Amino acid sequence: MSLPPLVEPAGELTAQEIARYRRHLILPDLGTTGQKRLKNARVLVIGAGGLGSPVLLYLAAAGVGTLGIVDFDVVEESNLQRQIIHGISDIGRSKAASARDSIAELNPLVAVVLHETRLTPGNAVDVFGRYDLIVDGTDNFATRYLVNDAAVLAGKPYVWGSVHRFEGQVSVFWEDAPDGRGLNYRDLYPEPPAPGLVPSCAEGGVLGVLCAAIGSVMATEAVKLIAGIGEPLLGRLLIYDALALSHQTIDIRKDPAAPPITGLVDYEAFCGTADPGPDPGVTPSELRDLLAAGAPITLIDVREPAEWEIGHLEGAVLVPASAIDSGLAGLPPGRTPVLYCRTGVRSASVLAAVRAAGFPDATHLQGGIVAWARQFDSGLAIY
Repeated sequence: MSLPPLVEPAGELTAQEIARYRRHLILPDLGTTGQKRLKNARVLVIGAGGLGSPVLLYLAAAGVGTLGIVDFDVVEESNLQRQIIHGISDIGRSKAASARDSIAELNPLVAVVLHETRLTPGNAVDVFGRYDLIVDGTDNFATRYLVNDAAVLAGKPYVWGSVHRFEGQVSVFWEDAPDGRGLNYRDLYPEPPAPGLVPSCAEGGVLGVLCAAIGSVMATEAVKLIAGIGEPLLGRLLIYDALALSHQTIDIRKDPAAPPITGLVDYEAFCGTADPGPDPGVTPSELRDLLAAGAPITLIDVREPAEWEIGHLEGAVLVPASAIDSGLAGLPPGRTPVLYCRTGVRSASVLAAVRAAGFPDATHLQGGIVAWARQFDSGLAIY
């Protein structure tokens, strides 16, 4: 079932716009009126990364009049495997500024507004209120719940997408959708997963071209909502498997027992990522001192085998977090396990299991192998 158009049409198209968008203008369901709606639309894209890159490029090419970009990060070389809006010359630059320049090269008729700041409970509702539609391309649960709750409070629809390894998901959420069709992200995922259970792209990896597939679907949903054409994914979740080249959609239903969203909260605390707690582990400096003193410790790498092959700490043993229960049997007694992963998230999440298995003094490395490499071993391959 289609939804009413989000945006009123702009005035007449110029001769330049007619020439540029003529393949749109001859589409029966879109046509001149739909293109005018795109011209008049204001869309906020959160994240100029793997998903934000194709979304921004395709919405700019489609003629969306104003694109807002929320991103405070800078371009790194590892981004270029999937974040196609950036190039080699952009390394070290602001992602938002890099994306703006790529958009200007593609379509100078599009106005770009940069929000080079972290999205927070203090600014999200105000920023959302300036746009007709939100597109969420973030890759962490704290920001996803913030986006959802702020969109509910601002009364805005949003397109959501996620990618992980070889799979992606897309849906549309709009609490105030007409005809009683309203729902939000919490109707799909009422609670966040335990910290470390679902690794980020940096931790778990992602097929670069998958971002293009999912991002193009997200951009399509945005165009449909703006123009009021087709059947958007409101109330449905699209699941795409790149390896099987298959997709399915499942229905999402409103949870009548869910408490209403009346304000914003501390989302880092809500997702369990705010504070490492009373046992943050050992710092890279402390670990170096322990190794230099010949302390009876066993370094345990809890990453996956593919990550181990990229690089690991000398003398470590590989016991993936996914097999931690069975992998501890061969550890030598009388030595303290020191767990590490890429950034410290996964090692912290399995620390309790290691202690319960008979190693009460086990600890883990703060910041993981990335922190170690940055402080003491610049030649160690990190990713």
